[in-house]
Amino acid sequence: MLGLMQEWPLLCHKLIDEAAIQHGRREIVSRSLEGPIVRTTYAELRSRALKVAQRLERDGYGLGDRIATLAWNTARHLEAWYGIMGIGAIYHTLNPRLFAEQIVWIMNHAEDKAVFVDLTFLPLVEKIAGQVKSLRQVIVLTDSAHMPQTTLANAVAYEEWLAEADGDFRWKTFDEGTAAGMCYTSGTTGEPKGVLYSHRSNVLHAMIAAMPDAMGLSSRDVVLPVVPMFHANAWGLGQACPMIGAKMVMPGGKMDGASIYELLDTEKVTFSAAVPTVWLMLLQYLEETGRKLPYLNKVVIGGSACPRMITKKFQDDYGVEVVHAWGMTEMSPLGTLCTLKPEYAGLEGGARLDVQQTQGYAQFGVEMTVTDDEDNHLPWDGKTFGRLKVRGPAVARAYYGGAGAEQFDADGWFDTGDVAHIDPNGYMQITDRAKDVIKSGGEWISTIELENLAVGHPDVAEAAVIGVAHSKWGERPLLVAVRKPGRKPSRDDILDFMEGKVAKWWMPDDVTFVAEIPHTATGKIQKTALRKQFSDYRLPTD
Repeated sequence: MLGLMQEWPLLCHKLIDEAAIQHGRREIVSRSLEGPIVRTTYAELRSRALKVAQRLERDGYGLGDRIATLAWNTARHLEAWYGIMGIGAIYHTLNPRLFAEQIVWIMNHAEDKAVFVDLTFLPLVEKIAGQVKSLRQVIVLTDSAHMPQTTLANAVAYEEWLAEADGDFRWKTFDEGTAAGMCYTSGTTGEPKGVLYSHRSNVLHAMIAAMPDAMGLSSRDVVLPVVPMFHANAWGLGQACPMIGAKMVMPGGKMDGASIYELLDTEKVTFSAAVPTVWLMLLQYLEETGRKLPYLNKVVIGGSACPRMITKKFQDDYGVEVVHAWGMTEMSPLGTLCTLKPEYAGLEGGARLDVQQTQGYAQFGVEMTVTDDEDNHLPWDGKTFGRLKVRGPAVARAYYGGAGAEQFDADGWFDTGDVAHIDPNGYMQITDRAKDVIKSGGEWISTIELENLAVGHPDVAEAAVIGVAHSKWGERPLLVAVRKPGRKPSRDDILDFMEGKVAKWWMPDDVTFVAEIPHTATGKIQKTALRKQFSDYRLPTD
């Protein structure tokens, strides 16, 4: 027997409809690429999104067409998303930090038919457009007054293009399983792989993200999504904020500490989300200027492991709650968030920080397990390492085009490529990527734990740990560090600082200093490049 409830498909345009109906006057504030701060509302954003949908349909786009975006976080970018989804087309966020050749490969693989592009990235599109066989139209997210001369014959200024639509349009209807968005992994191993989100998965993910023990968002919040929309849906904030009616503050292309602080202060932001490097820049700016954060209540930190020092400074010096999060493009992206269950809520000081260093626990909608190499499920004892696998309604079941099929098994588990353990209360801690873990004498050493410890040294700006060949142990850890400006810590200074804080056999065999550590396009440490750079390194212990 089936229930007698109404059919109400979970379609993404229902999120912006809700925002316009219940929170129509709530602001979306953007730092525009042209310069000034621009203000609009959810009601106006929905109205313009309808015009985007109408105009796209008039230009011949429809169900299943991939429409790329190469843009920063602004209201224009957001309304383009909803307009694209509103006709059943698929927004495809491109990461501008990739190499031009990678972007060309991705656009050809996705068969993008049009691209919405910010002024910043127009020169890049001019360079590559001729290499993208399917590309028919370039829509530059500006007005005629700021539209530059361009070599692209198919380029048009967004505001003039949009003005040709009157907004007398109804969203298209289709199955909730219809594809809504597309994002490619950064391709650190092999070619990038396409993740194809559905309307249903986006809406469910937005509902999960806003829950009290996840991001804990409400209509009373002022949200600054520093994490770009081209990083896995800005961690779901582009859907969750309209759904619950939070004011949005969009940072545009300025991500430095001073610019982020200006928005936090002038717009009285209560919630923000970004990778650790952004928060390091902000904390440095606060230390240099003596400024405070009177309005900010909570930050979500993910993308890479959050150094203990960041959590401690935010909470002790500025009274800001830190939620350590983990996820992947393949998970829409939220997997775990480190909010505190009653079992841990009463902890203070170092014991509390110990828990907050974990990636947290899986929210409803994400199932999680760790297995050995024979796919046996391992105990949740907080000690036993294994391959981290996940499944759920907002987790990919395949990659676009069929690549990477070996990461998905018959029981629906997706192998994340991470190595982790889970404690009896469900708190997961990643100890490494499977390809980065150091195996010394047959035992595993967590590079992430060593990196977090090294960054805690007051003279270290950034650190990475890689395995280096050793004739006796197979591999031993090498710590690669970047000194803070004006500081000159020695090898022994770093090792003395780490002594006694990890098992003796985990201690790095050597420390070397570099001017900078290479990063991927998504801001993660590029250990493949480091391993190549130090492939001939001879450890003093060998």
